[in-house]
Amino acid sequence: MTVTYDAESAAPLPPVAAGSVIVQDGTTPASTTGLTQLATHAEGEREARGPLIPRGLERLAGVVLFFIVWELASRLGWISPQVLAGPSTVLTAGVDMVQDGTLGTAMWASLQRVLWGLAIGIPLGAALALLAGLTRPGDDLIDGNVQMLRFVPIIGLQSLLILWLGLGETTKVSLIVLGVTFPVYVNTYSAIRAQDPRYDELAAVVGLTHRARLRQVVMPGALPGFLVGVRMATAVAWLLLVFAEQLNAQSGLGYLMIRAQTFFQSDVIVVCLVTYAVLGLLSDGLVRFLERRFLRWQPSSR
Repeated sequence: MTVTYDAESAAPLPPVAAGSVIVQDGTTPASTTGLTQLATHAEGEREARGPLIPRGLERLAGVVLFFIVWELASRLGWISPQVLAGPSTVLTAGVDMVQDGTLGTAMWASLQRVLWGLAIGIPLGAALALLAGLTRPGDDLIDGNVQMLRFVPIIGLQSLLILWLGLGETTKVSLIVLGVTFPVYVNTYSAIRAQDPRYDELAAVVGLTHRARLRQVVMPGALPGFLVGVRMATAVAWLLLVFAEQLNAQSGLGYLMIRAQTFFQSDVIVVCLVTYAVLGLLSDGLVRFLERRFLRWQPSSR
């Protein structure tokens, strides 16, 4: 309770409830009192409804409902097992493939191809972006060719790669390297070109050498764009792996899918697709972890 006094007569005014606003003449605006009552009423309603369901559980409910409908449609015969196996059948097939080592061996073979593609394609794309972004001759010689080649469908180059390199592992890895290089190049090149020219002026004022400017100005400024390119390149690598492993492969998840297609094993195909998705999400999570670690100086990364 709050007691106020009139400034002229020094007489006490009637008590005012807590949470009200008092103006100079000692009165309480009616609109403010109404807002206070509305806020109290809203809090009472929230308490009456009880604790709210977390947003993550609400989103998960839709996924659970999808799998329930899928399982019911499979058990009731609405979906043929040869067309699409039910979730329980897929789970059983996945457990069997893990126990006999089939899934682990195929997953390791696919992971090796993706790692080789990323290990070659990411440095290649970053190096080309630095040459094109920092030097005029590099921009003239590199950027136009890269921009032209990135619009050529990579799957369309598959025939040429087979003609040049055969059907071995080199062709599969080369296909992934091509897909990885372009997003890394485009995002890194754009980040370099978008840097504020005042940073270069500041570097010249403080007397930084060309190498120090690269290390302290250009590289940190281009790092966010580079990491965005790496995230995109990781997704492209897993997408291209599906096509690469259909080129006369004898191992890998794609090989299991081709063999399962021959024998109408839809459960094995779904297991391989889910494995692709899980590996892709894990690799994307790793890149996002690196973003948070290396970009801690950005407000959005804190």
